[in-house]
Amino acid sequence: MTKFAVEELRYDERGLVPVVVQDARTREVLTLAYMSAESLRRTLEEGETWFWSRSRAKLWHKGETSGHTQKVSGIAVDCDRDALVAFVEPDGPACHTGARSCFQEAVEGAGDFAPGEIEHERAKPARSLGGTLAGLYDLIEDRKAVRPTGSYTTYLFDEGLDKILKKVGEESAETIIAAKNADAPALVAEVSDLLYHLLVLLVERGVKLDEIEAELARRGAKGGGE
Repeated sequence: MTKFAVEELRYDERGLVPVVVQDARTREVLTLAYMSAESLRRTLEEGETWFWSRSRAKLWHKGETSGHTQKVSGIAVDCDRDALVAFVEPDGPACHTGARSCFQEAVEGAGDFAPGEIEHERAKPARSLGGTLAGLYDLIEDRKAVRPTGSYTTYLFDEGLDKILKKVGEESAETIIAAKNADAPALVAEVSDLLYHLLVLLVERGVKLDEIEAELARRGAKGGGE
């Protein structure tokens, strides 16, 4: 493969270039993101993917919240020099939903191949509660910035802190009721609702998950108590 000078890359009117992120080992497409000249520079210097968030209008290092970084094995440019493919070794899911790939839904009428059918041990989704919460936090943070119409999360942020606190209180009470009734499926559902609303509260108040993690680690070092 011939070598390409990054100075020759053609950015769009926003100073961005689309980047297809692909697993270097399985060749599975993981996500589509965008890079600016600065995020590309950091990617090349640090060996892990950096992108430009169009919704938040800022640089972001993949995995800075979730820990699911992407080690870069190589980058290729297309023939028009206005798009890139980044070949990476992912440390965990690429998608904020916790899925390995962002491309999980097949388009109706476009054939029988279903996303996620790649038969490869390394292509199996790597899920964890921490990673799922981190991905959900990122999504909620994005909803706060963009405020898409029809989103329940948008509704909560539009209503403000008092509404969010009210929902946290309601979900806490419903969690207690489910636990008292010894209804395991209901308890799982209510705890999930409570965790979601707690994440909304954290985003609203600007508290990061790594701050919670650090506090829990501090308590753990003391044997779980003060």
